[in-house]
Amino acid sequence: MTSSLKGPLHGIRVLDLTSMISGPTTTLMLADQGADVIKVENPNGGDHTRAVSTKRNGMSASFVNNNRNKRSLALNLKNPKAVEIFKRLAKDTDIIVQNFRPGVADRIGVGYDAIKQVNPSVIYVSISGFGDTGPYAQKPVYDPLVQALSGLTTVQGGSDENRPRLVRTIVPDKLTGYAASQAVTAALFHRERTGGREKGEGQLIKLSMFDTVVSFLWGSDMGAHTFVGDELPKETAQSFIDLIYETKAGYISVAVQSNKEWKGLCQALNKPEWFTDPRFENAALRGKNIDERLQLTQDVLLTDTAENWLQRLEAHDVPCAPVLTRSEVINHPQTIANGTVTEWDHPTAGRLRQAQPAPRFSKTPTAFRSPAPALGADSHQVLGLIGLSDEEIEQLAEDGITSLGTKD
Repeated sequence: MTSSLKGPLHGIRVLDLTSMISGPTTTLMLADQGADVIKVENPNGGDHTRAVSTKRNGMSASFVNNNRNKRSLALNLKNPKAVEIFKRLAKDTDIIVQNFRPGVADRIGVGYDAIKQVNPSVIYVSISGFGDTGPYAQKPVYDPLVQALSGLTTVQGGSDENRPRLVRTIVPDKLTGYAASQAVTAALFHRERTGGREKGEGQLIKLSMFDTVVSFLWGSDMGAHTFVGDELPKETAQSFIDLIYETKAGYISVAVQSNKEWKGLCQALNKPEWFTDPRFENAALRGKNIDERLQLTQDVLLTDTAENWLQRLEAHDVPCAPVLTRSEVINHPQTIANGTVTEWDHPTAGRLRQAQPAPRFSKTPTAFRSPAPALGADSHQVLGLIGLSDEEIEQLAEDGITSLGTKD
């Protein structure tokens, strides 16, 4: 599948040295928005996510979901010739993104200091797990470790005394990708204001998964540590009940904040006396007595089905929603109305179902322009950009510096 639609980043070239999730999420967002993303992979296997489970015809779901709209260049950067080729490509590149362990990019010759010598206007993004200095800088990192160190697991557990719990999706990885892509577009804007691609200011952007998650938590979960000198020594659970309620058949979520919403809930549950109960007279008291309030709500909701309660709650304008499985999400009327999920054909993996990019641009729409590539599928085409002849490219392949996949 190809598309002629030009997204807001059409004309921007990205060299993507990343693998796994955080970096590919960054470059996926740029690619979906029109950037020409060239994914640089080791000829010996490429991105690790190519090898993970849930596959069809040799293509993994993780890889196809995070690498559409990109071209694949196989390049063995352990070879000095490959490094020189990379620098030649970098000379006419707008953005470089890498998520090697700190120090690796510099050691092999593709770090920011080396690249800015050939392209002073480049925007260079360096993603790490814990940061590039400090006691954890050189530690191997995966998403659960960042969740643990950042405090996210204790937030998810509910209090400092409860068993910490992982969020069952890789929040640090994906959140870092979102933060990095936003930082890239901000840096592009700055470069444009200072002279554009030819004369504008490039820069190095560093961000870690750890810093990203701590920053993310601060807006809603670190209130007890905001006022210096008045910190709470321990976080206690706001409530032993969350906002997922069991009904006679199925689960729903109900969340009320304002007096109007609380009154609507009381009416929907046929409990008008709750509205005048001194424990629940205002938002502060409803927060103080949250366990009693939520338990009362749960007891009533157990008396009827999710379907019936949702109808009553909606009739009283109470914020509520059904709790859906992943399969149910795909066919929900809101999903269909939004066009949130779409289907398209991958030449190797077959018919795919994927989520549309969340931002919808009225003038420069995003598009699924090309499928996630086979390893090295675009090596010949990309190497031709720097003037290498067919014979030179074939020799690089024979020397193990590149590999020439068949373009799907």
